[in-house]
Amino acid sequence: MRLGLRNTSYLLVAAWALAAVTGSAAAQSVTYENSVKKILADRCMGCHGAGAPTLAEFGKDKEGWKKKMKGPRFDNYANLIILVNGSDAGAFMRRLDDGKNAKDGKPGNMYVWLGSSDAERAQRLGVMKKWVGNWSLKRRKDLTEGELRSITAAEK
Repeated sequence: MRLGLRNTSYLLVAAWALAAVTGSAAAQSVTYENSVKKILADRCMGCHGAGAPTLAEFGKDKEGWKKKMKGPRFDNYANLIILVNGSDAGAFMRRLDDGKNAKDGKPGNMYVWLGSSDAERAQRLGVMKKWVGNWSLKRRKDLTEGELRSITAAEK
């Protein structure tokens, strides 16, 4: 089958458009491995790293752990996802929120740690929101199954 010059041009334009859309989507994809892990390593692991308690351990002595400047451990994806979409779903979002989603307008207690300037905090919060997908300040018990499913938080 022979394609005329005109048909070949249409095919080339279509292929270019598809490549542009596919490349653009891939470039915008935010995962734990390609974006979130680095932000957490830079900003959070001093208090939430390997020396921190598991969520269960933290729950048994919150005040004691807080005095030691330690919060629940999320040094890997499995530990973090508990606070995003697991048994303590929403905790991650409530702590990092800038207050624009809160009724009282107050940022979460960990928002300040996202960066050293307003611009850096806003940029990193944007990455986190894109990663999570459904940025909700609701607690696990208040999230519907649909809301839980819309939390994407991809690992890779």
